[in-house]
Amino acid sequence: MNSTRFVGLDVHAATIAVAVAEPDGAVRGLGIIPNEPDAVRRLVKRRGPAARLRACYAAGPCGYTLYWQLTELGVDCHVVAPTLVPVKAGDRVKTDRRAAARLARSFRSGDLTPVWVPDPAHEALRDLARAREAAKKDERRARHRLQKFLLRPGHRPPAGIRAWTERHRQWVAAGPFEYPAQEATRLDYVTEVAHAADRIARLERALDEVVATAPAAVRAVISALQALRRIATLSAVTIVAEVGRLSRCARPSRRMGDSGAVASEHSSGARIRRGGITKTGNAHLRRIVVEAAGAYRHPPAIGATLRRRQAPLSEPVRRSPGRRSTGCISGTGGGWAEGRPRSRW
Repeated sequence: MNSTRFVGLDVHAATIAVAVAEPDGAVRGLGIIPNEPDAVRRLVKRRGPAARLRACYAAGPCGYTLYWQLTELGVDCHVVAPTLVPVKAGDRVKTDRRAAARLARSFRSGDLTPVWVPDPAHEALRDLARAREAAKKDERRARHRLQKFLLRPGHRPPAGIRAWTERHRQWVAAGPFEYPAQEATRLDYVTEVAHAADRIARLERALDEVVATAPAAVRAVISALQALRRIATLSAVTIVAEVGRLSRCARPSRRMGDSGAVASEHSSGARIRRGGITKTGNAHLRRIVVEAAGAYRHPPAIGATLRRRQAPLSEPVRRSPGRRSTGCISGTGGGWAEGRPRSRW
């Protein structure tokens, strides 16, 4: 007789709603406990033994702290994709207790999709890569505000000056506005643009330092990814940070499905209708993959920059970008990549 208990956890910053699906089929709510290690330990002790418990909670802003706590206590814990949790069409009531019971019930029936949980070091690398991406977005917004502010009173750069070159920055910084309020606004926007640029430079230096001290297997994959066109250091680091081990999925289509870069479909009977990409999954990975794939619309060519990146790599790795498909990276050690020429990136 199966004696496994399936525990659903609705996790928040201060509290955790708990429900359990019993072996006899009943789903019971166990109330709400504080989101603290001692409270989690008492929960496992009361409902244990730990070997008979299987717990799950939806991925969210609380990260994977609870996952590591339960794993250390001997509980088989899974973090599931929140957008793939089944919800009844007519169910319009959402409470923490009901959400926990829904997770426990769906977990027992096998209807939940687990996500990959990075180790703490890998999660730290991903946080840094995402911080740099956020800084780049903030810089773009700051530049946009400054450009539109200059455009409103009719200030346009002279002909031949491209935006955000050194000459353009000198033009922006030259000459005060007529009204003090406008001059104060200009100085604030210029300062914000400069601050955003300094922030990006600081984060990129930190990324370079982290990559230089990363394990040899990670550095090998980052170097090998740069053999592909349109993938330099930042893109390679982002891919490694978001994907982890490239060999986790046996088929490239599964990896692309996780990033939402596969075609949507609504087919019924003899009718087959496919649309644009689903855009579900890891948006950070999807952005990098789509931007890099744009380079493969053009005839293959190896310029000076790409040749310099490929120089220290082995022959199998250098040869992979020239195949008909872009190819998974091959020839690297440590199990971080696998040679599958059918891969799309």
